Amino acid sequence: MTESDYHRPVMLEEAMTLLNIKKGGVYVDATIGGGGHAQKMLAAIGSDGVLVGLDQDPAAIDHCRGLFQGHRNVILERVNFRDLSFILDQRKIEKIDGILFDLGVSSRQLENTQRGFSFLHDGPLDMRMDNSRGSTAAEIVKSLAARELEQIIRDYSEERWARKIAANIVASRKDSPIDSTTKLASIVAGSIPRKKWPVNIHPATRTFQALRLAVNNELPILQPAFSTAIRYLKQEGRIVVISFHSLEDRIVKNTLADLARGCVCPPNFPVCVCGSAAEIKILTKKPVVAQAQELALNPRSRSAKMRAAERLVYGGTE
Repeated sequence: MTESDYHRPVMLEEAMTLLNIKKGGVYVDATIGGGGHAQKMLAAIGSDGVLVGLDQDPAAIDHCRGLFQGHRNVILERVNFRDLSFILDQRKIEKIDGILFDLGVSSRQLENTQRGFSFLHDGPLDMRMDNSRGSTAAEIVKSLAARELEQIIRDYSEERWARKIAANIVASRKDSPIDSTTKLASIVAGSIPRKKWPVNIHPATRTFQALRLAVNNELPILQPAFSTAIRYLKQEGRIVVISFHSLEDRIVKNTLADLARGCVCPPNFPVCVCGSAAEIKILTKKPVVAQAQELALNPRSRSAKMRAAERLVYGGTE
């Protein structure tokens, strides 16, 4: 199986350009998935470089073990990227030249009915990236009170009908368990007035997104993971992040802005007394988005936004 059979990488060439890969460098693909970006990274660094690939999905790591079989300079670890520092320290890697985060769900995950990420086909309501641990979406839907469900749906998807959806979930589960993707999708769709359905997406899209984010605790780990990654970057090393919805992109944008800010003294102070120095310079004033040709080949890239930054000289000067 090739990477394109597993998952088509989003904005592949744009990511490689922003990473500015150096031959013989040390690079991390923090969400290796189907290995599409990683294959391109490996070709660019050559046999003298090192590629570290992380993913919490066992199926992704198994796939990449086959894809990169025979490449001794590829390190694969089945972990969440929040464990980046542990892996690098364990491997005695003190600094890296670049790191890529692709925060999307892979086509393989969406199309596997047993994973429960998609409502297009009936399957168990799971949604775990690592399906060997943690609570499933079905367990969350079963156990949480209406108020807690409403908060998850509202906060993690900005769904305006969150209260009605949560109430209908609680009412429906009294009759029978909500343990399949299509059953939940039907409840959500029935909670939103037909004339208020979104034009371009299924009415259950936002609720499924919210539950997936909650199941995998995706948003709270982003800021510390980005900060850790930047700490390991060499001077002029690059961080590139691809996000797929506004909540993720907001965290990416704000984290990079904070680390690029430097002095935080009030503007009326004659000299800096805070001692803060910028750690990075932002390379993307606006997020990079997929171009028309890619959108035609891969419609899932339409919501992707890419941001990048470069590590400054330690101490904050370029």
